[in-house]
Amino acid sequence: MASLLALGAEPTGARAARIRHSPQHVDGRFRNAGGAIPSGEPAVSAFAEWRGRGAARPDAVIPVVRPDFADRPADGLHAVWLGHAAVLVEMQRRRVLIDPIFSDRCSPVGFTGPRRLHPSPLPLADLPEIDAIVISHDHYDHLDLPSIVALTRRHAAPFLVPLGVGAHLERWGVPPDRIIELDWHESARVAGLTFTATPAHHFSGRGLTRDRTLWASWVIAGGERKVFYTGDSGYFAGYADIGRDHGPFDLTLMQVGAYSHGWPDIHMTPEQGLRAHHDVRGGLLLPVHWATFRLAFHSWAEPVQRLAAAAASDAVSLVAPRPGERLDVDAPPRLDAWWDALVPAGLTAR
Repeated sequence: MASLLALGAEPTGARAARIRHSPQHVDGRFRNAGGAIPSGEPAVSAFAEWRGRGAARPDAVIPVVRPDFADRPADGLHAVWLGHAAVLVEMQRRRVLIDPIFSDRCSPVGFTGPRRLHPSPLPLADLPEIDAIVISHDHYDHLDLPSIVALTRRHAAPFLVPLGVGAHLERWGVPPDRIIELDWHESARVAGLTFTATPAHHFSGRGLTRDRTLWASWVIAGGERKVFYTGDSGYFAGYADIGRDHGPFDLTLMQVGAYSHGWPDIHMTPEQGLRAHHDVRGGLLLPVHWATFRLAFHSWAEPVQRLAAAAASDAVSLVAPRPGERLDVDAPPRLDAWWDALVPAGLTAR
């Protein structure tokens, strides 16, 4: 598809008017908690992190598992990590798809940009019926044009997005009545589940302009079960507020990859992800945003290696399934360090 189409659209009309009234929108752009201007540019010194950080790619093919879905989800709480930040959550007999990306690259064009380290566990065409689609922000590795177009054609599910992101979706043919835009702390009820957009510490933009759309973490609640997804975020004090107001959570989907000393405000390190998990009062921790696209200078396996080491000393319940493995939150498997077989001998996390 044309790269200009992938850029999306600027919010206008009633959507732009609503944005101007948001407490997060100041002087023409969205800001992080406390009014801080997002810091999304890496420092020049970050290049030094690349040296000695280990393998950029796995030593063999990352194993994926083709998930087997029944006609309707079972009782309880289940999750399937589809790679990167894409997760299919099954709750209260409903299915919620989070930040879906099925493309080979996260890029406005198909011939260049970060490429997958593993295939998608299943084709988008083989997804089961979806009840809701959640988007955290408009960066290419979270809002993928081909995936959105295909999901719009094949499913009737509404899209829950932060303020302004709906302009991209409408540009790509999503009917306005299937777009639910929320500011931080706003909620919507869809398919018997409650979705709440909560703060994150990040930035946005698909072209030369930045921060015209909002970014968010998400609380998904159904009956007695709750899931928290960080979206992309640097560590910030707001996680404790989310835990106080919405926790505890049965499952947290924690961003733990694509970090750097050069951009501490936009992505968490594995250890910060563990801290955020405690802050929101999480139960089971499922790490996301690693192993699919290489978006930082660290090695591909370093995020999970560091997280596993930190979680072991902290007695945290951690799972790190292969992409496509279906997780039963009430009966989680023991941690299987499958990535160790794909890391060249002698290389460890740093």
